[in-house]
Amino acid sequence: MIRHAKPLLLAAAAALLAACASAPMHYYTLLPSASAEAPNPAASLAFELLPVSVPAQVDQPQLVVREGGQSVALLEGERWIAPLVDEVHGALAVDLARELPGRDVGGMPSSGKPVLQVRLDLRRFDSQPGSYALLDGAWGVRLLHGTRPASLACSSRIRESVAPGYAALVQGHQRALHELAGQIAKVAQALEAGRSASCPAD
Repeated sequence: MIRHAKPLLLAAAAALLAACASAPMHYYTLLPSASAEAPNPAASLAFELLPVSVPAQVDQPQLVVREGGQSVALLEGERWIAPLVDEVHGALAVDLARELPGRDVGGMPSSGKPVLQVRLDLRRFDSQPGSYALLDGAWGVRLLHGTRPASLACSSRIRESVAPGYAALVQGHQRALHELAGQIAKVAQALEAGRSASCPAD
């Protein structure tokens, strides 16, 4: 009996390893799909989105989700296609280009045109599948033009309800970033036009 147990255990272990190796890996991006209409370069506002920051708790290759209360899970089979900080930066840059409309000059010379600097410090990036996607952060806009540059610092808390599933959760974060871009764009447009700008209401 013992003589036959070892081959059975080895076979079971091999089957388990094969099952783990064949488990599907899913990758996600926060970048929105390509828009059919690009901003008019002549009418666009040059901006520079500075490096963003995300909470250390979620700065992982895997999706980090809440399971209720203080419990969280690191999902090995559900991953970001790029570091989360790069995903947030890229998605926000695309959304800002559409909302302003504008173009991200990324530190390049602006040929004398006004340049907006945008910064974002995310304090929370919460994910609960089938419930919500939440962004909470501080951000600022600074107009670098002329002898009296204008600036404004604000904060936003955006919560999007999401359907079950990880794809729906990522789409919720996409919607939240798009809403954030809209809030930033309103402030940026006011500063660029020389009008009084105010932070979005909570």
